[in-house]
Amino acid sequence: MSLEEQINADIKASMLAKESAKLEALRAVKSAILLLKTSADGSAPDAELKALQKMVKQRKETAEIYTSQSRGDLAEVELFQAAIIEQYLPKQLSGAELEEQVKAILVAAGVSGAAEMGKAIGMVNKALAGKAEGKAIADMVKKLLT
Repeated sequence: MSLEEQINADIKASMLAKESAKLEALRAVKSAILLLKTSADGSAPDAELKALQKMVKQRKETAEIYTSQSRGDLAEVELFQAAIIEQYLPKQLSGAELEEQVKAILVAAGVSGAAEMGKAIGMVNKALAGKAEGKAIADMVKKLLT
C-alpha cells in the first residue's frame, strides 16, 4: 500500500470516528502528496519522506514559538499534528544506532579526514534518508571525522 493510499484510508477512518484534529493533520499530508505529484520531483518515496519530515519539523518549530509566547493551547495542537505525521515516517535511529551506521558508511567509503566532510555528509544523508534528521547526521559525521 502506497503512502497516498494509506493516508486516504486513514482519512476515511478518521471521518467515521469523528476525529477532527487527526483529520486535519491527515489532510495536510494528503495536500503535500498531491503537491508533490504535480511538482518536478514527482511522488517518489524519498520525496514523500522529505516532505513529511519537513512538515514535522515545521510543526515542532511552530510549537516552540507558541510555547515561548505562552500559547500552550496552540502549541499542543501543533505537537499533536507532528505526532500524527511522524507515524508515517520510518523509525528514527537512536544516538548509538546512528553512530554505528555512520561509522560503517564512512569505513566502507574510505573517508578518514575532515577534508572530505562534505562528501561524507552527503553519502550518509543519502544512505540514511528518513531514518535520522539531517542535523543529527551532520553532527555525527563531524564528531567522527574530527
